[in-house]
Amino acid sequence: MLRRPRFERQPAALVLQLTLRDLEILRHVARHRFLNSQQIIQIVGGSRQHVLRRLQRLFHHGYLDRPRAQVRYFSQAGSLPLAYALASAGSRELTATAAKRPRHDNFHVKHLYLEHTLLVAEVMLAFEQACRAPGAPRLLTEADLAPGENPTATFHWSSTVTHAGDRKRVGIVPDRTFALESPATGERVLYFIEADRATMPVTRRTLHQSSFLRKLLAYEATWAQGVHRDRFKCDRFRVLTVTSSPQRALNLAAACDNLTRGRGLFLFTDAEALRASPDVFSHPWRNAHGGFEVIDT
Repeated sequence: MLRRPRFERQPAALVLQLTLRDLEILRHVARHRFLNSQQIIQIVGGSRQHVLRRLQRLFHHGYLDRPRAQVRYFSQAGSLPLAYALASAGSRELTATAAKRPRHDNFHVKHLYLEHTLLVAEVMLAFEQACRAPGAPRLLTEADLAPGENPTATFHWSSTVTHAGDRKRVGIVPDRTFALESPATGERVLYFIEADRATMPVTRRTLHQSSFLRKLLAYEATWAQGVHRDRFKCDRFRVLTVTSSPQRALNLAAACDNLTRGRGLFLFTDAEALRASPDVFSHPWRNAHGGFEVIDT
């Protein structure tokens, strides 16, 4: 049976004195929306037990939330890393030294959304870690690509899609956008992350119903219409899809055969395979041509 204190705050006897590491944890959780304890340990380093104790105190003092959406996640899968979100005290602490941050409803968040966001964070952390190596490309986040701008306006756009006689204006909202900058040439390549939990059909009869093929077509239209050059000043982009199983990755790659051009924009993998790779730049990504390739650094 699940121990209720994991998700219920206990009265704190002493005031918590925040450390620099505590503030670092709060900033990272705010940036990714959700992080689990294992991801936080990966980011901040140090003693695993010490970080877990600090997370516990940050939760009980109201700086971090433990979304209750993971109650089922725990009861079905056993002991897994607890997921955290920024709570009201943590938001106030960060707002005191930075621009105002949006408040999120951590209580009513759905389990699938929590899992999806943790997967996006996992992919981004793999790139952040790989880019720390000597000679690695520089990682440019959304804050670097559009500093001070409205993220909703910058990283959301629409493209006109045509397929099998249908024509539709389709909105595009990448799960995360970043760029890699070559240390030798300064060239930037833009990357869009799509975290696929296999909840969306691969294809549909028409463009008026959501499908992964429609998403591929929208990115293909983005490339053909030069949105990446106008909006992000990058000549090249790739779409990296991380999905739930090797078979799903194979099915999504096969869907690229329905594209008339732009097949080379897309790379696919599954989450377990990515976790097993020593680093994201040596990982073999499945392409739409039936083969594998690594990300060009």
